[in-house]
Amino acid sequence: MNTLKQGDAVPNFEVNDENGQLIKLADYKGKKWVVFFYPAASTPTCTVEACNIRDHYKELSDAGYEILGVSADTQKKQSNFKSKHGFQYPLIADVDKVMINAFGVWGPKKFMGRTFDGIHRKTFIINEKGVVERVIDTVKAKEHAAQILG
Repeated sequence: MNTLKQGDAVPNFEVNDENGQLIKLADYKGKKWVVFFYPAASTPTCTVEACNIRDHYKELSDAGYEILGVSADTQKKQSNFKSKHGFQYPLIADVDKVMINAFGVWGPKKFMGRTFDGIHRKTFIINEKGVVERVIDTVKAKEHAAQILG
């Protein structure tokens, strides 16, 4: 797994959000933004994490951040997840793993004694120049917004 690190430039990408709208790196030029990767929409920890960002969205927005949530779920699953919980930010339906591979968050994981490939829960804070300022490797779902703002 070759995960982006602090100081790395974000590679170019083009992906679709939950509504099928094209989202690309150029959309964030000159903006501070946060990309959080989560294993699967509507699972318990992912829901807590995404809802924590929703609940603190104003603080994140006031700090100048645009937010993007990313998983390999379908547009339909992402759309249902967003509608059910009222998220104010786009959810990327990265079924082809374009962003997931660009950020290097796909790789071996262990759960209940078995190893498998999947998305690692990581968050990237990116500056106006498209460079990673900080990576949160150990995301605390209930405190995610505070971790971003910290």
